[in-house]
Amino acid sequence: MTDDSANRGGQDYESSLAESDKSVASFARTHTPIETLQHVLHGNPTLVPVIVLIAATIIFGLVAGERFFSAFNLTLIMQQVSIIGILAAAQTLIILSAGIDLSVAAIMVLMAVIAGKLSVDLGVPAPISVLVALAGGAAAGLMNGLLVTKAKLPPFITTLGTWSIFYALNLWLSGAQSIRSSDIDESAPFLKFFGNVIEIGGARITFGVILMVLVFVALWYMLNKTAWGRHVYAVGDDKEAAELAGIRTDRMLISVYALAGLVCGIAAWASIGRVGSISPQAFYEGNLQSITAVVIGGISLFGGRGSILGALFGALIVGVFQSGLRLAGVDVLWQVFAIGWLIIIAVAIDQWIRKVSV
Repeated sequence: MTDDSANRGGQDYESSLAESDKSVASFARTHTPIETLQHVLHGNPTLVPVIVLIAATIIFGLVAGERFFSAFNLTLIMQQVSIIGILAAAQTLIILSAGIDLSVAAIMVLMAVIAGKLSVDLGVPAPISVLVALAGGAAAGLMNGLLVTKAKLPPFITTLGTWSIFYALNLWLSGAQSIRSSDIDESAPFLKFFGNVIEIGGARITFGVILMVLVFVALWYMLNKTAWGRHVYAVGDDKEAAELAGIRTDRMLISVYALAGLVCGIAAWASIGRVGSISPQAFYEGNLQSITAVVIGGISLFGGRGSILGALFGALIVGVFQSGLRLAGVDVLWQVFAIGWLIIIAVAIDQWIRKVSV
């Protein structure tokens, strides 16, 4: 072969590569604006509740007028969602691990009753009663975790059953009777610690609101800055793959349920300060409300995706809707109607985001 032939052969090869590159490139397509938005939301699931919260605040501010934007009303919204917000934080831990807990509110109320009975009826020092309630919450969560991992029961069925168990224990211990606010003030005012108020101008911020924020910050750090948190997401995304990667999935799930139970114990203490009394039938819809906050917060019910801060935004969205509709004179029935549509729309958006194409 001559040099000229070799050069021609090289040029033909290079031109063939160039044509091949062009033909391959022709298959690539640009994303439409909707697809681009889908990709952005897939990478930032918390962005959806943030946008909804801002939009709802502006809309209800325009509809309800200056009363909505008053410092008193805005801080009142935070007070009203503080307990459900803490329960939503506990629920988020379970849902991120691809489970669900229908017993969070029952655990909370049971622990509140235990703390109240110990301090008011038996004279146990309130700080010790609180520690017992916290330990009891962790134990209740541990029970759920063991049933899910060791007995291999579905989380939905497990926690539906334990909800009934905890609720029955709650009625038995309390005798279906509330512990009055005056009795708590006389015997154990420490139980109402998180009901204390800091007044700044027209704003009234309770210690319970501060506690809610601290719980979310602490759990956000654990989920995003520790190996434990990465394992929670891994187990929720694909349990089998997590096991192949060397993660002890059963131990991880047990720790998640136990921590969620501890958070419910914290919510129990905060709920006494919020309500002022201890009722065995309080927060009866807390389980559904916590799930509502999680779903509206952009956390996938299939596990492994979402930020715990989304649950905080979800709880605030519900609070903003309820407050705005109430100030606008909307009947309570239609407030519930609106929240129902919020849930459906949030799940639909989650399904749409999960179908993101490459």
